[in-house]
Amino acid sequence: MFNNSTKILFYFTLIGGILLTISSNSWAGAWMGLEINLLSFIPIMTNAENIYTTEASMKYFLVQALASSTLLFMVLATTFIEKSLMIIKSIRIDLMIMIPLLMKSGASPFHWWFPSVMEGLSWTNCLILMTLQKLAPMILIVNIMQAKMWLLISIIYSIMIGSIGGLNQISTRKMLTYSSINHMGWLLSAMLIGENMMIMYFFIYSVMTFTIISIIKMNKISFINQMFYTNYNPMYKFLLFSSLLSLGGLPPFSGFFNKWIIIQFMINNNLLIMNTLMIILSLITLHYYLRITYSAFLILYSETSWKMKNYYQNNKPIMMTIMLMISTVGLLLVSIPLTTLL
Repeated sequence: MFNNSTKILFYFTLIGGILLTISSNSWAGAWMGLEINLLSFIPIMTNAENIYTTEASMKYFLVQALASSTLLFMVLATTFIEKSLMIIKSIRIDLMIMIPLLMKSGASPFHWWFPSVMEGLSWTNCLILMTLQKLAPMILIVNIMQAKMWLLISIIYSIMIGSIGGLNQISTRKMLTYSSINHMGWLLSAMLIGENMMIMYFFIYSVMTFTIISIIKMNKISFINQMFYTNYNPMYKFLLFSSLLSLGGLPPFSGFFNKWIIIQFMINNNLLIMNTLMIILSLITLHYYLRITYSAFLILYSETSWKMKNYYQNNKPIMMTIMLMISTVGLLLVSIPLTTLL
């Protein structure tokens, strides 16, 4: 990952673009940060040894360039309306600028590019695309969010597409892609509570995704059936599937704690129909996580004695213990009053 000085420079400028967007108080600065972030990620995506990365980087560039040009046009249009380039909350700005930001973050119904781009990337770049690349557009959405009806529509679409789209997938990348789209809906619903809740949800989601992709990359698992037949460290397997169940929101894992707060908030604000839809659709996501976990541990689990010596060669017990504790002790946070988190 860090064996190339040019890529190290691009990683720094990628993070710098995100920080510039987050800290900017004008649309000009925010747009510049998004463009720096985009132009830094394109060289990171490309790899001469893999021809699929060229196609994926071209698709990503075209979609992000379309979203950036649309955003710039909307910013100039709102400048004439509001007579200011400052980032302010306004219904007219919200309706015009929400679409390109949702497209940049891969939220439904602007998600069509996300699965095909993910399929051609390395696991490190998949992790960046599912986590860091979503942060800047989401912060901008929080700062301008005023008309919540459009946000509610995107929430329902994202959770629906993310749940149903991942049912019949055999590729691990596409399964995680549709899971990311599903979590994008929950992240947008966390914005209804506030920026602190969104950041907390994003942090726990990023930790779980990092854990899953680290194990998948280490064992070179590109398809779901490889989880069943590959003889890798049983502790890694336990950590992988506990993180998957946490990502699906199964209690008592940490991923359930975020969803519990959001569900409670929606009940208190009389969003009962939407709340019911979100819970039912998330159960579909949890269904195919449980199906994979049940098959890998009980039905198709095998262990060969001549590979036992190789199990612990790359074992990192301290890192594994930290990740496992973050994943499994989520409901211990229940003792913290919910009001302190809102």
